[in-house]
Amino acid sequence: MTAPILVFAVGNESRGDDALAPLLLRGLAGSAEAAGRVDLIEDYQLQVEHVTDLLNRSAVLFVDADMSCAEPFHFSEIAAEHDHSYTSHAMTPFALLHTYRQVYGTDAPPAFLLRIRGYDFELGNPLSDKAAANLEAATERMRALCAEDDLQRWRQCLVNA
Repeated sequence: MTAPILVFAVGNESRGDDALAPLLLRGLAGSAEAAGRVDLIEDYQLQVEHVTDLLNRSAVLFVDADMSCAEPFHFSEIAAEHDHSYTSHAMTPFALLHTYRQVYGTDAPPAFLLRIRGYDFELGNPLSDKAAANLEAATERMRALCAEDDLQRWRQCLVNA
């Protein structure tokens, strides 16, 4: 059975703060708030094949580390956008939503993007202390949102922490 909410974490744990999204996913795994309501998927990058993961969802949350957003994180609602990334090795969440529309002839479920502020993305480095603090704040917020049935509550949180 497909859970109503999909959380999609993009990142590479071998690259310092790029581990933020996979670590947030692990923080949600097994939580009472997510039980039965949330499916969790982790990958290094989005691919066109992931369009099928969006089927039959009431909401999709993409999570990624970002070195340009405000601390501790930025949470926004996103929409389909044609950006040519589907012709390369990886896709943006916007392009994946656009591909969904092309494939299925309808809009994808409501989609949100959580960008967690990271600082050090060097290969082989551990998660930085500042990023770990940002991760804690983001995980707390996402646990609360995953327990919500009403997407209006999600939309009320569309600001920095």
